[in-house]
Amino acid sequence: MELLPFFEWAETSFLGYIGKTYGGVYATFGQSIHLMSLAVLGGTVLVTDLRLLGVIMKDVPSEVVADQAHKWFRIALAFILATGIFMAAAVAQRMYYNDFFWAKMSALLVGIIFVFAIKRPLLKGNHADIQPWLLKLVAVASILIWFSVAATGRWIGFS
Repeated sequence: MELLPFFEWAETSFLGYIGKTYGGVYATFGQSIHLMSLAVLGGTVLVTDLRLLGVIMKDVPSEVVADQAHKWFRIALAFILATGIFMAAAVAQRMYYNDFFWAKMSALLVGIIFVFAIKRPLLKGNHADIQPWLLKLVAVASILIWFSVAATGRWIGFS
């Protein structure tokens, strides 16, 4: 499937026009909210995974940490996706030709699938019923996946 026409359209869309024409809107509603949402998402991932690894918050049940963090994870992810679409629309054709953009989108897709198909279903139950090695494996995999998303996203700016 050829995606270039979609990216050409996105850059000429209303979102692309606003992002290119009004730098203050782009910086405020795009970049700043995107970065704050990334910080919240990263925080939820780390607090959950470090708790599963037994590094932090040992006095709080891991079920409580995972449930509370996941609520904020979903909110942050929604803001990340919305602001990411807005920001990408302003420079859509440049993103189309950027290998790191595609790497980030692939890593992001893997991260979303991992959270909603593996991690969240596993952690919904009583963690005492789950093998400790499995909880630790999920935590390490999660940290690695989301670090990959962050690293590839950062490299978009360098390329």
